[in-house]
Amino acid sequence: MGARRKARELALQMLFQHDMSGNQPDQIIDTFEELQKSKPNTREFATKIFRGTVDHVSEIDEMIQNQAENWRLSRMAAVDRNIIRMSIYEFLHENDTPKLVIIDEAIEIAKKYGTQKSSQFINGILDGILKRYNLAGEDERRTQNAE
Repeated sequence: MGARRKARELALQMLFQHDMSGNQPDQIIDTFEELQKSKPNTREFATKIFRGTVDHVSEIDEMIQNQAENWRLSRMAAVDRNIIRMSIYEFLHENDTPKLVIIDEAIEIAKKYGTQKSSQFINGILDGILKRYNLAGEDERRTQNAE
C-alpha cells in the first residue's frame, strides 16, 4: 500500500473518531497510536487531510447536502460520510492530486471500510460534486498551463 493511501486511511479513521466522539482534533492526533507509528510523510499527509476536513466541514457538508438531495448527512453511514468529506477537501485544497485519482482512492478505501454499496454511493456523490461545482475542469486547465 502506498504512503498516500495509508495516509488517507489514517485520516478516515481519525475523522470517524472525531465524528463519533466529538473529541478535539489535537486530542485525536495526539492519542492516535497508529498515526504516531507512521512514517513522517504519511503522518504529515494524514494530519493535513484530517485537520483540513475538520476545518472546512461546514462548507463540505453543504456541498454534500446540495448533491445528495434525498439523503440527510445524519442518515449516511459514518464511514461513507467521512470518505466523501475528505475527498471533497482534497478536491478543493490539494491541487497536486488529479480529481479522478481522489475518486479512485475513495472507492478503494470504501471497499475496505464500507458496505457493499458504499463504493457505488461514494462514486456517485463525488462524480456529481465534480460536475455540479465544475471542479473536473481544474485538472485540465492545470495540465494546459504546465505545457
